[in-house]
Amino acid sequence: MCGICGTWGFSDSWSASEQVVVRMRDTMIHRGPDDAGVHLEPGERLALGHRRLAIVDLSRAGRQPMCNETGELWITYNGETYNHLALRRELEAAGHVYRSRTDTETVLHLYEQLGPACVERLEGMFAFAIWDGRRRELFMARDRLGVKPLYYARRAGGFAFASEVRALLEHPAIGAELDEQSFFHYLTFAFVPAPATMYSGVGKLAPAERMIVRADGSFERQRYWSPLSAEAAIESRSMSAEEAQEHVLELLRDSVRKRMMADVPCGVFLSGGVDSSTNVALMAEVSPEPVRTFAIAPREHRAYDELGYARAVARWCGTDHHEVKIDLSDLSDFLPLLPAYQDEPLADWTGIPQYFVTALARETGTIVIDVGEGADEIFHGYRGYAQHRHVIVPFQRLLPRAAQRLTAELATACCYRLGRFTRHADALRDAAADELPYHGGGLCFRGPLKDELVPGGARFASSHAVAARHWREAGDAVAARRHDAEARELRPDLFQRMSYLELKQRLSELLLMRMDRVTMLCSVEGREPFLDHRLVEFVLALPPRLKYRHGEGKVALKRAVRGLLPPEVTTRRKQGFGTPMVEWLRTSFGAEARAAVSGSALRERGLIDYRVSDRLFAEHLSGRADWSYQLWNLYNISRWYDYWIAGEGSRLAPVRERPAARAAAR
Repeated sequence: MCGICGTWGFSDSWSASEQVVVRMRDTMIHRGPDDAGVHLEPGERLALGHRRLAIVDLSRAGRQPMCNETGELWITYNGETYNHLALRRELEAAGHVYRSRTDTETVLHLYEQLGPACVERLEGMFAFAIWDGRRRELFMARDRLGVKPLYYARRAGGFAFASEVRALLEHPAIGAELDEQSFFHYLTFAFVPAPATMYSGVGKLAPAERMIVRADGSFERQRYWSPLSAEAAIESRSMSAEEAQEHVLELLRDSVRKRMMADVPCGVFLSGGVDSSTNVALMAEVSPEPVRTFAIAPREHRAYDELGYARAVARWCGTDHHEVKIDLSDLSDFLPLLPAYQDEPLADWTGIPQYFVTALARETGTIVIDVGEGADEIFHGYRGYAQHRHVIVPFQRLLPRAAQRLTAELATACCYRLGRFTRHADALRDAAADELPYHGGGLCFRGPLKDELVPGGARFASSHAVAARHWREAGDAVAARRHDAEARELRPDLFQRMSYLELKQRLSELLLMRMDRVTMLCSVEGREPFLDHRLVEFVLALPPRLKYRHGEGKVALKRAVRGLLPPEVTTRRKQGFGTPMVEWLRTSFGAEARAAVSGSALRERGLIDYRVSDRLFAEHLSGRADWSYQLWNLYNISRWYDYWIAGEGSRLAPVRERPAARAAAR
């Protein structure tokens, strides 16, 4: 895994010197501490940069940027292509000559053979840019599920791209200015939906998107894949429940096997839940050595401690098991890193334990880690999915619109009068406001609370409209690819649309972005077996009864792996990656967070009514209500704004110098 960047000037006013691209590149040493490279294209104001974390072919033959035989094509690549050996055989048979064992070179030759269509043959996670000197074009792409990020900025006279925004900000023509519309969306989603970012004039490729930039400064973006597949729908309909479950296990086995492709040690994050435990069991089947597993828990908060389950799986699979515990002092060590590591704010406190367990893995020399991201989204493991199906959909179908609005207003008024924030009340209000039954998981500020917090919110585009766009895309996805009579029968059901929305938004732009930031901060590569695109297509096509039944989520997954895991793991209730933020915000940290929010330079913009935020802090600190999610959201954006926009920030120090990394080894 690596850090990539580049810049292309369309006029003499745009800087594309080696000095500039090296400065951009070296803000991302944490993404690639093993090697670095630069390419300056003769006759062009174009420079490419690369930082390398060596995973496959550790020799200098893997140095990037990398060129083809003629020197007309240059690539800077971040990711892993798991089918690169099969593709290599095809390409060598077609006459392409290799100089390394890397998957990067396969991507370059495949582009030489197929052009932009090359991404449709790649299996894996990636974000890359290819300079095509024959066409004088820059081709860029992001993988199907958005595991790897890719940012860009277009200004008068030039273009720049990078794995992280921090690198773009090193270009003299690109400054840091808040995009207020994105800020408005962030308050609701806890992230900024693609293609926007929190920075005015900076964009990001969406999952499964490719882009061509031309010498006249024009560019075009195109989506090249949909997780809703007509072929997968037809395949799943032809199977019995038992056959479908067997096929799920077969696809998972293949996905885990492919993700063991590495010339460095691999391991697994193990929470003791069914997702991570499945990764461990399937890796143990094919690993010649005990699988390295890593677990974490908070001290003195037993309700969040899953180590007992993790140890049971470790014993069952015979792993080389490692653990770390954290407490409030570790949170204090981490907080100085918070705005720096997320150059775009992500209001997900799971990044805290993930940082410490990733640092622990790196301490043991483990460079590649499998994680369980994506399983809940495709198999419907979140309770909110079922709640919407059983509460919101009947609410919309059975009540007239006037009755819906009255019911929603009464529910909302009661919840807020009692000082409680419930998902049902806000979901009912959203459902009464429009016909969309689901606006996304993990929503933060919405409804009356958001109206109070942002008094001038009416001037911004609705955050619900973002979700509605993806909902419409999901409805049209299969029909757009099938024009026969069968297309209508294959239109996605409620669960499939919900998964589509989650894959396009929260999974890619919050959960995977957080995973990328945290693992890369420790110079570790995270891999997601549940996000193999063939597995995603098949599971999304399964009928609802194989996802949720009789109060149980992940039906197909749990039944598929039943014989591979301890019974207490497949039958336990979902817990999530435990972080006692509710309790931590009622300690001295809560007062510190309140001071950080109220004293932020963000206050000068007049976007927030700080009387509302003060009230939420007071209610939470007193124990009258749980506003932890909302307060963490405000704390994140305030710290981020002061660091990146108000000018307190600078590039990251080397990871090895950080006290938080040392704390993880205790």
